Amino acid sequence: MMLRWVQLLLIGILIALMTTACERGTRDLERWVDETLRTPGGEIEPIPPISSPEIVTYEAHDLRDPFQRRVARADEDIDDELVENGVRPDPDRSREFLESFPLDTLKMVGTLELEGENYALVRDLENVVHRVSEGNYMGTNHGRVVRVRADRVDLVELFEDARGGWVERRTQVVMAEAD
Repeated sequence: MMLRWVQLLLIGILIALMTTACERGTRDLERWVDETLRTPGGEIEPIPPISSPEIVTYEAHDLRDPFQRRVARADEDIDDELVENGVRPDPDRSREFLESFPLDTLKMVGTLELEGENYALVRDLENVVHRVSEGNYMGTNHGRVVRVRADRVDLVELFEDARGGWVERRTQVVMAEAD
């Protein structure tokens, strides 16, 4: 019982100390507010008028796409080497299953070595894992596997340019991070 009274006494003293700390004074704050209210207000600049933007109509639908190579006109001399570089997809080749998936949707998930040949394990959008080796094709741009490494698959893709020719581009499918 005596302990209870001591606790109540200590709580009362603590409350008294806390409330006296708040009474220290606010005269400096009140003085600052009075000075601020006595100062005359300045001129406020008017809000600038809102101007409507100029409406522009796009009229270049029939012009050449600036992101494509220029196609030579029939009356211009064309360097045959530039048009025909010998690179083209094989029209008689049967398309492989992984060519039906965009390359950025395929994930390399591992490697495998069988009888001295390296294989990449590639997962498609349907979570099916496929074994891929040099010479296989994957991706929608005629991507031929040229090398299987421990951390990536190196490919050469074919793209049609503005002149109707084909251009090679090297790319990679890198090992996916663990899910």
